[in-house]
Amino acid sequence: MRRLFIAGNWKMNLDRAQAVALVEGSVGEIGSVSEVDLAVAPPEVYLEAVVAAAAGSTIKVAAQNMYFEDCGAFTGEVAGPMLTDVGCTYVILGHSERRHVFGEDDDLINKKVKAALDVGLNAILCVGELLEEREAERTEEVVRRQVEAGLAEVSAEGLSRVTIAYEPVWAIGTGRTATREQASAPFSLRFTVSPVSPKYWRRSEWPTMAYSTRPPSMRGLTSPV
Repeated sequence: MRRLFIAGNWKMNLDRAQAVALVEGSVGEIGSVSEVDLAVAPPEVYLEAVVAAAAGSTIKVAAQNMYFEDCGAFTGEVAGPMLTDVGCTYVILGHSERRHVFGEDDDLINKKVKAALDVGLNAILCVGELLEEREAERTEEVVRRQVEAGLAEVSAEGLSRVTIAYEPVWAIGTGRTATREQASAPFSLRFTVSPVSPKYWRRSEWPTMAYSTRPPSMRGLTSPV
């Protein structure tokens, strides 16, 4: 059975001093916790400082995004080898803001997932449906497409280093709150990922299915894998 995983995405917030202070405070409070996996995702410019502040603790550091090429003329992007070079363990890919604010599609996200795994990073693949998609009863269709496309051509070994993070995008800034049942529903889905079908995965190779939601709707929720 996969371990529980708790990660905090700081998005585009905090300055350097605040970022270091926050992770130092977290290290003091939970830095020795070993029952679950822990990670924080600071803004890119503070990754190295946060890695240093978290050193010696059980808190790992995640980047919020990356590009699928290792180097080149891609102004404003960051490559996977750069992230591992500064000590990142995880990278968040396909976040709803990357999909819906910056227009990233499933094909691009899949390239990023494969590139991240190739350089030794653990990938956090974000999935979730918009309000209009939920109202059209397309939740299963959307989540299934995002998972299967995002993990296309990922090997069984690669799948063991993927966390699927479900977030009900329709509950962000809409005044609506996802219930326990609504936030748990995607966990019952089964996916077919080329070239490996789930029925052939060893239990240890199933990607972790996590959830990203907000209190009180997260109370009582646990990851099923």
